[in-house]
Amino acid sequence: MFSYRLLSYTRNNDQPRTGLLIAEKVYDLDEIAVTLNQPSLQTDSVLSLIQSWQTSAPILEDIATQTRNNDFDHFKLSEIKLETPLPNPGTLYCAGANYLDHLEEMTGRKPVKEDLDPFFFLKPPASAIVATEATVKIPSYTKQLDWEAEIAMIIGKQGRDINIEDASDYIAGLTILNDLSARDKMKRYDVPFLFDWIGQKCFDGSAPTGPWITPFSAVENANNLAIKLWVNDTLHQNSNSNQMIFNLQEQIAYLSRHVTLFPGDIIATGTPAGVGHARGIYLKSGDVVRIAISELGELVTYISD
Repeated sequence: MFSYRLLSYTRNNDQPRTGLLIAEKVYDLDEIAVTLNQPSLQTDSVLSLIQSWQTSAPILEDIATQTRNNDFDHFKLSEIKLETPLPNPGTLYCAGANYLDHLEEMTGRKPVKEDLDPFFFLKPPASAIVATEATVKIPSYTKQLDWEAEIAMIIGKQGRDINIEDASDYIAGLTILNDLSARDKMKRYDVPFLFDWIGQKCFDGSAPTGPWITPFSAVENANNLAIKLWVNDTLHQNSNSNQMIFNLQEQIAYLSRHVTLFPGDIIATGTPAGVGHARGIYLKSGDVVRIAISELGELVTYISD
């Protein structure tokens, strides 16, 4: 099946528009929908498409196929600015300690899946999510800013108590997310609850996301994707999503036992080994973080004071 990448973009500081990336060319979705006589397609935002994913997905595939075979007006990637791929998302769920190699590097022991349950925390999407090539300021209260390369699922169908066997039907697409973390704010000893998820995980810009959304149907095997992260020119994370303790479908099933999942929700699925904290290495002003995940593209983040 021929596919595309779904994105949000701006030109000349205009309002964000919805685009399709096909063979390194960006097509304005609203213009293409008019040209190809698809008036029923919700083209005003990526979120509108995700909220109607069951009907919009096959139309988008058809548009992508026709666009590939015609010389329609388009932009080069260098001529646009990529925005967050899903403006105004729903809830941002983040899986913690979900990779075998990462859990071993952080605890010094080999985890046993049968002894574990999935674990999730939340980030505030409006302030945490920023686009690729955004600059993230190091919070004034931390000296241990760390990186975490992650695959993020975009939910495209409402569901509760979802069976593992049916979970793939609820995934609209995948993107990349960097779960930036203030490691020296992991714990508080002045309260009985110990872990400080706000201090560690929820600062502004703590979830760079992008560069676009890859339709789930276009990914050959989401549970077997190469994941790499560089800080400047040094490769720190070099793993694979096959190291997940709980795969994408198991995460959806577990979450939906507790909450209703809605179209536009995002689930960041955990990070593999290679985080800075395990080696006492942290981000500093001037660093460039680059994440590459096979089939999903590259996410770049600049770090500053």
